[in-house]
Amino acid sequence: MNSDKKLFWLIFLYLSNFSLAAFAQNVDLKNNWSYREEKTQKWFPATVPGEIHTDLLNNKLIPDPFYRDNEKKLLWIERKNWEYKTTFKATAAMLKKKNTELVFDGLDTYASVYLNNQLVLKADNMFRQWRVDVKKVLKSGNNNLVIVFKSAQNVVDSLAKKDLPFEIPDNPRAYVRKAQYHFGWDWGPKFTTCGIWKTPRLEAYDEKAPEKPYILNRKIELIQEPDSLGRSFYFKIDGKPVYMKGANYIPSDVFLSRVTKKEYEKVVSLAKDANMNMLRVWGGGIYEDDYFYDLCDKYGINVWQDFMFAGTMVPGDKAFFDNVKEEVQYQVKRLRHHPSIVLWCGNNESDEAFKNWGWMKSMKLSKQDSTRLWHDYVRLFHDSIPKWVKEVDDKRPYLSSSPLHHWSKQKSITEGDSHYWGLWWGLEDIEAVQKKTGRFVSEYGMLSMPNYSSTENFTLPEDRHLYSDVINAHQKSGKGFIKLNSYLNRYFIDSTKIKKMNVEDYTYLTQCLQYYSIKNIVGIHRSKAPYNMGTLVWQLNDCWPVASWSITDYDDRQPRAAWYAIREAYRDDKTPEIDLTRPINLKLEDPKISWQIKGNKVFLKAQKTAKYVYISMKDYTGKWSDNYIDLAAGEEKIISFEGKIVNPEIKVFSLYEVLGRY
Repeated sequence: MNSDKKLFWLIFLYLSNFSLAAFAQNVDLKNNWSYREEKTQKWFPATVPGEIHTDLLNNKLIPDPFYRDNEKKLLWIERKNWEYKTTFKATAAMLKKKNTELVFDGLDTYASVYLNNQLVLKADNMFRQWRVDVKKVLKSGNNNLVIVFKSAQNVVDSLAKKDLPFEIPDNPRAYVRKAQYHFGWDWGPKFTTCGIWKTPRLEAYDEKAPEKPYILNRKIELIQEPDSLGRSFYFKIDGKPVYMKGANYIPSDVFLSRVTKKEYEKVVSLAKDANMNMLRVWGGGIYEDDYFYDLCDKYGINVWQDFMFAGTMVPGDKAFFDNVKEEVQYQVKRLRHHPSIVLWCGNNESDEAFKNWGWMKSMKLSKQDSTRLWHDYVRLFHDSIPKWVKEVDDKRPYLSSSPLHHWSKQKSITEGDSHYWGLWWGLEDIEAVQKKTGRFVSEYGMLSMPNYSSTENFTLPEDRHLYSDVINAHQKSGKGFIKLNSYLNRYFIDSTKIKKMNVEDYTYLTQCLQYYSIKNIVGIHRSKAPYNMGTLVWQLNDCWPVASWSITDYDDRQPRAAWYAIREAYRDDKTPEIDLTRPINLKLEDPKISWQIKGNKVFLKAQKTAKYVYISMKDYTGKWSDNYIDLAAGEEKIISFEGKIVNPEIKVFSLYEVLGRY
């Protein structure tokens, strides 16, 4: 098609859309909602979009789920069924239209929808759009809409039990098309929600507007070719190889209705400001809001988009496959217009999990059951999803799973993408990365405590000692403190001293460890280019206040130490620094740091070399221009903070002071 004809066709489609849209009538159904526990008497005000936990919280019926150890006290919520209701008016003009549909972009998850006491829809997928023709049920005047949500936990438990002795590894969550992290993760709480998480609407029209044309104005390739060292893995954009520097992105809140445009702007800006050019949307969360991808489009951040499968096998029945097909094609059509998306990926870690996580032994799977599980896996991720994607987007590459090889296998270093967890899970030294850098490292990281100000927010003073029940409740990683202390012992402080530390100093040291780890790992990865063509740290963000691998905090999206390290290491105007001198081996002297505050600037000076100079300010929730810096003897550095603070209370210390206390 020549350019003139193409332009004419685009204008025609635009005008057609405009013309039809002018006569269509859409009404958002976000007002006058209330909820109750099923079959109880009292109704309470509800917010749409929202979820049951936020509605209970808004009505002061539960305490803050993130405070202290309230998580375990609120597990009863997920075992109940919940009802939502509203009343809306249908206008005479709407009733005259040939078609009237109820449209739900987000029902979480097992939902029965009743309009005027008539069952019109049964939904079972949080990720699908559900449309139902209600013209014959709709009436003039008031219309009553009721949605009953079944407990997702009860449903999946029932489905898993019905399948016995056959068992799908490794969690009943495998049966449900719902955000998998809602069932708990090694950085997240267990709040298995339900609710209307996106605004429903009524659409009335005579003729449906045609789909907007799908145009992608750049060429995207994933190059995986055999070479003398194994098999390459890198992205070509418009014919040019691009080294990807980025992070893994998880949902920014356990309760999705709380992720506003402002929150998206904060989080994506943290990626942009850290010199990132890629975010990987991890497969245990959600397909993100359009606004997230709008921001990535705007800032030139490429998106690796997982489909929402993580660390489990899948049911093989027709109903499940049909459900996933609708989900995949709806989401790809919804998102394909965003030029930022460069890859569709089938799942997170399911392939390597089946082969390497010991499921056969731990779950006592028979050979027959193993064969069936693998057959269903291949049918979905190798055969079905790529075909379904190609039908609606033939312009982007597809990858069946990330990664294909477990970090303990030699091939994970020489071919494909790599989740390198020899560091942390394997307790290897950080220096091991020098010989174990893969072709594209799409996950790696080091855990740290959240910023101490975050810990103060979720604790009482009596909780603020190491390994208290409340501190433990906000540390979800298996043997997390044991692993963390193993690294602190090797790199910062003798393990016999750790148990004497207060939580603030311990937090500082864990963040120094995360800084040291990420700075050096990124430096090593980038030094291996073009053998290595990508480094995506695990992870950019948190969904609640927690000890995790995140380089930013949940509270106010404040950077942790490692964010400052990665911002420097991802610069393109200089070679990243690699300094593998272990801090525990440094001969530190008292740096005698002095400082002055002038306006929104802090002037720092040290008489002797100072390592990991850290500044905090009471009640300050913004971002520092820099932090965890090194100061040479006699050097002055200026660090600024945002806004104007009246009577700022500043705390400044370095590695020397903290280690000297123990």
